[in-house]
Amino acid sequence: MPGGSNMTLHQFLWRAENVFPDRELVSRHHDGVSRFTYSEYGNRVRQLASALDAWGIEQGDRIGTFAWNHHWHHELYYGVPCIGAQLHMVNIHLPKQHVHHTVSEASDRILFIDATMVRRLENIYNSDPEAFSSVKQFVVMSDSVPDTHLSPIVDYESFISKGTEDYTFPPVDEEQPAGLCYTSGTTGLPKGVEYTHKMYWGHTMGLMTGELGLTNTDTALTIVPMYHVNAWGRPFATVAAGAKTVLPGPDPDSKDIAELIEDEQVTTSAAVPMVWRGLLEYSHNHDFDISSLEYVISGGASTPEDLINSYYNQLNVKMVSGYGMTETTPVTHQSAHKPQTISYTNSELTKMRSQSGIPLPGVQMKVVDEDGNEQPWDGEALGELLLKGPWVTTEYFNSTNQTEESITEDGWFRTGDIVRVDSEGYVNVVDRMDDLVKSGGEWISSVEIEDHLMHHELVKEAAVIAIDHDRWDERPVAFVVSEADTPDEALANELREHVAQSYPTWWAPDVIEFIEEIPKGSTGKRSKRTLRDNLVDEQLRARVQENAPGKH
Repeated sequence: MPGGSNMTLHQFLWRAENVFPDRELVSRHHDGVSRFTYSEYGNRVRQLASALDAWGIEQGDRIGTFAWNHHWHHELYYGVPCIGAQLHMVNIHLPKQHVHHTVSEASDRILFIDATMVRRLENIYNSDPEAFSSVKQFVVMSDSVPDTHLSPIVDYESFISKGTEDYTFPPVDEEQPAGLCYTSGTTGLPKGVEYTHKMYWGHTMGLMTGELGLTNTDTALTIVPMYHVNAWGRPFATVAAGAKTVLPGPDPDSKDIAELIEDEQVTTSAAVPMVWRGLLEYSHNHDFDISSLEYVISGGASTPEDLINSYYNQLNVKMVSGYGMTETTPVTHQSAHKPQTISYTNSELTKMRSQSGIPLPGVQMKVVDEDGNEQPWDGEALGELLLKGPWVTTEYFNSTNQTEESITEDGWFRTGDIVRVDSEGYVNVVDRMDDLVKSGGEWISSVEIEDHLMHHELVKEAAVIAIDHDRWDERPVAFVVSEADTPDEALANELREHVAQSYPTWWAPDVIEFIEEIPKGSTGKRSKRTLRDNLVDEQLRARVQENAPGKH
């Protein structure tokens, strides 16, 4: 049969070791900063793989991690899949019961733990030891073991000392599962998604393509947590590209990020908008040099246009948006230029960069209405975004029912996102289907209201949710973090008028509540579920009934 070699992660590691042996991986961690050349990194990956083999890990076994971004975690990203085993990245911010569910369902045989997270994992373990019955070995990512009752336990450096740098990886098929991540569980228990070598391979090629593609001249700071959906594929793409890799370590704050950008001359990075807003605010009161930074990618939530403008005007850094999901490895879209958009400036350029963007090579998309009819790309028609591609999942792990609900008979993945697509193919995510406000038979986009509110000079952050209404079915309520010293009803009325100036008057929130902080979920996104559970009471519902418009 004609054809080439299997598409596996081994090829990326080989390229980094042999073509870019002197390029660095810089790791900030609990005990300082470590530096490795890709040649040294490759030796450590093989030593890890050899130790796993000697311990008894076989192809198809799963190994869990509970950790931040550093060289130990990064080595596991390659060492585990390259022996045919599967890396399960456990989200360290999930509720206890969700960690129990994911570790138990995955049947992890070894669990590698961040040295700063041992106490947290102990507490989770103590609340349900049976959930960890499959785990036969705990490994602390360090050169020593803190006091703990977790057992048996060993430090990482002692564990890999049993291996050899001369280890030869076994043959691995491209369809062999290499990774496992779980959704953040915003609606029930988290759902597992498996990634094969081929899925990672294709996704990596997508991240190295086009205007925003990673190259060997880049220095890439991987801020996106490695416990969250493959760190957006950055650990694979930086190595494959031969880029210098910088890892920010445990719980990095704006000061840590700024120092790493300056010290390591970072050229590109990716994170959620919350991180980028924090760095911007830090820059207002601190002097640091980030002139090396050429562009950053913002994703995981909508990117406000004012944030894009602030980065360009105040920091001279391009900010572009991306889109993806756990089920899509995750990146499928980026707001990269087309020939037709290169001349864009000012508001036209900002609008383009704030959208989810165009699909990466290999990804197909379509937009359908409630009856499954395909919608035109005219910048107006709304519908659910459906995706298909080499790194878009066609099934959930161990969940036939979820698969049947989310995958069409002809293999399209239903994202649950309501979008519009313009004539150039740029996707604009209007809302999650579950977060749309369905008022009087019409849709109100909570995302658009949030973004517009955050354009106001006195609004730092906003989240909009739907509240049941007797007449209109649902009405919008906004929770706002204000820059004002004492936000009051006068400001609330001003914000409602601010919305009504750009949207139909009935889109304006019936109630605006000022709060100290918007709650965040385990991935840094606004947690509207927490707002509904903790801040919606009968008094608020009554105010919505009273303030709702008499007619549309």
